[in-house]
This record gives sequence, structure tokens and C-alpha cells, in this order.
Amino acid sequence: MDGPKRSQLRVRLRVTARRRGGDGADGGDGAAGPGVRKRRLEAPVLNSAAKLQRREIGGRQLAARGGGPAAAVPERFRNMRLQEVELFVHFVMNNITLSVDIIIHYLMQEEFDTYDDNAHLFVKLQFLKRRSKIIEIVAAKDIIFALAHSGLCAAFNRVTNKRIAFLNLSPDEVIRSLFYNKNNDSLITVSVYASDNFSTLKCRTTPIEYIRRNQLDAGFPLFESESLKWPGFVEFDDVNGKVLTYSAQDGIYKVFDLKNYSFLYSVPDENVQEIKISPGIMLLIYDRTPSYVPLKILSIEDGRPLKFFKHLLHRNKKIDFIEQFNEKLLVKQEDENFQILDVRSSDLIEVSVSKFMTPSAFIFLYENNLFLTFRNRTVAVWNFRGELVTSFEDHLLWHQDCSTNNIYITSDQDLIISYCKSEAVAEDGTVSPAVTPIGSINMSEIMTGKCIAKITANDPALSASPRRNGRNKRSLAWSTAPEALEDVTALFYDEDRNEIYTGNSHGLVHVWSN
Repeated sequence: MDGPKRSQLRVRLRVTARRRGGDGADGGDGAAGPGVRKRRLEAPVLNSAAKLQRREIGGRQLAARGGGPAAAVPERFRNMRLQEVELFVHFVMNNITLSVDIIIHYLMQEEFDTYDDNAHLFVKLQFLKRRSKIIEIVAAKDIIFALAHSGLCAAFNRVTNKRIAFLNLSPDEVIRSLFYNKNNDSLITVSVYASDNFSTLKCRTTPIEYIRRNQLDAGFPLFESESLKWPGFVEFDDVNGKVLTYSAQDGIYKVFDLKNYSFLYSVPDENVQEIKISPGIMLLIYDRTPSYVPLKILSIEDGRPLKFFKHLLHRNKKIDFIEQFNEKLLVKQEDENFQILDVRSSDLIEVSVSKFMTPSAFIFLYENNLFLTFRNRTVAVWNFRGELVTSFEDHLLWHQDCSTNNIYITSDQDLIISYCKSEAVAEDGTVSPAVTPIGSINMSEIMTGKCIAKITANDPALSASPRRNGRNKRSLAWSTAPEALEDVTALFYDEDRNEIYTGNSHGLVHVWSN
């Protein structure tokens, strides 16, 4: 009998070029310019000058890993801790003699450091030489990729627990974002360069196997014919297997095949304000008039027009968002009801503005026909009848901006894993967010909102770990569990290895496993 089919995550990653010179300034902690952020959720903004990165979840449903019933899902996360702590404690408690090299080996297995004292030997930009927070983690085939806010990106081998290489091939390269292409098992990096005044996006693909061998020269550039200067962008759409580029200089959108990067068709940008991609289709949103916004739906496969229509608007009210989910069009204007329009039947559902307030971001769950909203650090699940399906009992997000760097949804769409505010229980039994710089990693069921597991700093099994802190020296860079849970800036769950990877403001990546 065949095992469960692997589900594809619905991934849409858009990276937008900055204004000329915008990435050259120091972004606070040595970052490559202000506002350079990765994998942002589908932010509800209708502004072509602020093309946003996206990540949406969908694809074919996957059976619960491990083959067990849904009730066994929490066992995946029970007793999660910094990797190799338990084995080291076993050695100590059983008086097993270890050499210093072996002790350091086990102490360091749960932590990877993107900082390198010798960075000055291979990079020339000052901000690339400084320790910087992790903004993105991607894992594929036992390799962990960690991107720092500075633009330095490192690859680590999870089998040997050693750094393979830095992916910055040029001394003036600033990597803006990463995309793992499952179609051909490769990693795509999107970068800008000091030699170009950080004004143009450059894409490069490298097979994972060659990265494992540290043969980075085996990669090759993509979309060299496109001028991806501000406000141009490149967007990778995993489920449709397409790449969308926008060249502002040429005034044209182009669609490429994600499998072999061949050009498919182009779309003129005349009066196009924004493009939204959904399974099988693209929604073109044109410049609004006072009373309506023109919309066109195209086939994602060949660009063939499928439908053109006008959606009526309230005059003098700004558009909070327009989103497309299969045949459903979601529209919200300032201080007006939330509208869900079926573009096939023209049926319209309205949800009172008092019940549905404008969220800061969405994640669409294509298989479950639901969507998540994020507002004021809280998460909610809605259906396309405008009904609230789930509120979460213990899932107050740590970061206000709802970046998916700190959120992971499993491929079977049953769990959400996030970096959250820790809770404090008062004497009267009331629960409130704890006043502490240390957060927790919470795993919650999407359909019920129940928190099924969490990694917290006050877990005795974690706080008792025999670890030291030597953050300033790379050879002694290991943390206590509470330190690893402080100021987490990126999170990724490797479903194949059942491991959670977190990155923090010090440029360290920690591995949590049971």
C-alpha cells in the first residue's frame, strides 16, 4: 500500500525591488536597507508601489504523519527540547567519560551560527560583517538555510551539523529572500548588489545536491532578460508552478514555468494596479473609478481571459483589500461591511463591519476552503460564508507584524506553529500575557483552536539543561533553552525530521526535537 501523498504547500513569495539606493543604508542592525522583510503574509494593501511578498497555504491534503489517528498528533511535539540535550544528560548521569571534543560536539549540535569572525575575508560590505538577526529559515533535504537581516545567508548540513557555506557568491551580494523550488529540487536566491546601488533584483537557482557538495558555482542566473528595478518584482507560485515578474521599465508582466523557467506569456500593465494569483487563475485589479473597480480573471496556464467585470464601490471610501480565493472575491472598504462575492453566480454575502474588522494579513487554506486572519497578534479562522470558525485559546503572537517567518502551517493544514507570548496565571486563575522577554513556541489545532503542545522556558526539563552561554565566541556559541526562546525572529518546522528550527536576534539557529 502506498504511503500518504506528499502535499505541496501553497507558497507565494513576492520580492519587490526597492527605490534606487534604498538597500544601501544601514537598517538598524546592519541590515540591507530599511523595510527589507521576507515572506510577509498576504497583506491587505492595494498599492502597486508597495508590491508585497506572499505566502499562502494549500495543495493536496496529507494524512497525519506517522500514520496514526488525529489524536496522536500531539505526540509529535511532546517533550520538544533543544536537540541532543537529552543524550548529553544521559552521558553525564551515567558517568560516561567523554573527551572535550565530543562534549563540545554534543553541546553545539542544537545551535548553528550565521556569524563568522572571518566574514571580512569574503564580503566587503560593513553591514554583512556584523551579527544580525535571522529573518528567514528554509529546510530541504537535511540542509538548513538561514538568512540574516544583513543579507548574509548560510547553509548548514543537518546530518553533520556543520556549516556548508555562505551562499553570497559576490562580496557585495545582499540576499533578500529564499525560495525552495520543489519542482526541480533547487534553491532560488533573490539578491541585490552594491555595484548596482542595490536597485535591481537578481535571481539565481542552485540544485540542492550541489549546495550539499559546496559546489555553488553549479547554479545559474534566472530571468536575465527582465529589468527588475523598483517597483518591479518577482513572485514564485508553487502550486500553479509559475513565476510572475513585473518590469516597470518595460511596463509588462511576464509568466514563466517554475519547472524549467521557460517564458510562457506576457500581460501588459496598462492601468493594472495589482495582480493576485489563485489556483488556476490570475486576478487583474485595475485602477479604480469613484464608483467601481474593473477586474479581469485570466487563466494562469496561458493568460486567456476568462471573465471581465466591475465591482461596485462606496464612493470616497478607500479600499482596505481585494483578495481572490478560487471563485470567491473578498472586498473590504474602510468602515464598510466585508463582502464575499461569487464571481461565477454573482451571489454576494456581506459580513457586518462590527463582526469582521480589517485584518493585517491573511493565509488561505485552499484544501480546507478556509482562511486565517491576523489582527492585533490574534489569529482567527473563517469560512467563505463569512462565519467565524475558530478562535484560538492560547496563541497570542509575539510579533505585531504577523510575518510568516514566525508562523508555520503544516502541509495537512491541521496545525499552526508560532512564536507566541508566554502566559501568566494569576492567583484568581485568570490568564494574561506574561511580562517577559522570553516567548514560547505554541502548536495549535486550526479547526478547534486548542493548544496541543508548547515549548516554554519554564519547562523544568528545559531549564535544567547543562549549557553555557558563549555567544561572542563562535567556537563556544551555545545557549540555554530560555535564551534560545528569547527574541525569536524566524521559525520553520521540518515535517520530515519532526524538528522545529528557530532563529533569533543574535544570528543563531536552534534545533528543537523530541
